[in-house]
Amino acid sequence: MLSSRFMPKLLTGACLVGSALVAGSAFAATTINLSYNGAPDAEKNAVHVFATNLKELVAEKTDNEIELRLFPNSMLGSEEDRMEQTMNTPMLNVASFAGVSPLVAELFVSAIPFLFEDFDTARTFFDEGKYWQELSNTLKERAGVEMLAVVEEGGFLAFTNNERPISHPDDFEGLRFRAMDPSQVALYESFGASGTPIPWTETYMALRTGVANGQMNPPMYIVLGSLYEVQKYLTLANIQYSNQFLVGNSEMIASWDDELRDAFMEAVAEANQNARETNESQVESRIDYLEAQGMEVIRPSHDELEAFRSIGQPAYLEWLAERGIEQKWIDMALDDAGVEELAH
Repeated sequence: MLSSRFMPKLLTGACLVGSALVAGSAFAATTINLSYNGAPDAEKNAVHVFATNLKELVAEKTDNEIELRLFPNSMLGSEEDRMEQTMNTPMLNVASFAGVSPLVAELFVSAIPFLFEDFDTARTFFDEGKYWQELSNTLKERAGVEMLAVVEEGGFLAFTNNERPISHPDDFEGLRFRAMDPSQVALYESFGASGTPIPWTETYMALRTGVANGQMNPPMYIVLGSLYEVQKYLTLANIQYSNQFLVGNSEMIASWDDELRDAFMEAVAEANQNARETNESQVESRIDYLEAQGMEVIRPSHDELEAFRSIGQPAYLEWLAERGIEQKWIDMALDDAGVEELAH
């Protein structure tokens, strides 16, 4: 069931910047808003790199028939606000799990711990897999939102905290962690810590004031948020692939003719490929930067990573079952990822 926050409603003209309603319900737009998280800083924010490149490519490939207007730093509101706008107005949005999962809880299946061995495995899963195609179709049916691309935001997730080095699940005991969404709360609890959902925009202050001792993000976001100022230890557990999702209003996209739609999707594909190459090339340099800022980098051994997997996977699967996620979604995802057996 959709959250009441996402139910369609009349929106003011202010939400329809550069756009107009035509032909009753179809959209036509020359200027389209693109919203996303994080600062407009190409050195620190991989999503901004993607957005600026997409803006250029869309203008080039559509002969300026479509112009993107960028709104970084969550300028158009919270994750829920921006998804609601995407459902109801002709716009684009780069959303996180917190933005998409209230519409399709099945999304959490793609975050099963240690589902992907590396970048190539993850990219094939999202680009070619049956599970992702089915989830994209479901999102469109339920919310009128088109899944356009899976955007990398800086590698695989790492743990940070300000209390002690973490190399094994036992090291989590008694710590308080900022969570992006309920699935992360379940993961922290399985390791013996507690988790509290805190918006990204409030994370730095929560860590600084001790509301939370730690958090989980890729190195890019740790740099972007200057979290190294309030976090001492960086654990490269690589537990989950770090991604966000380019989504767009389905009615808007359907209103374009085939030539315009093809040109737009070509721009999306090219921008995403460029972003992936840039992102992967910078993973180690970001880790080096964090170490230079004074963070202690912990690289768990194979056995220590296995301990994370053996605890995290069963707990996460139990959480999915509690959420009412059907087994068919898990089976599809495991098949697409080439995973024969999960930890028990």
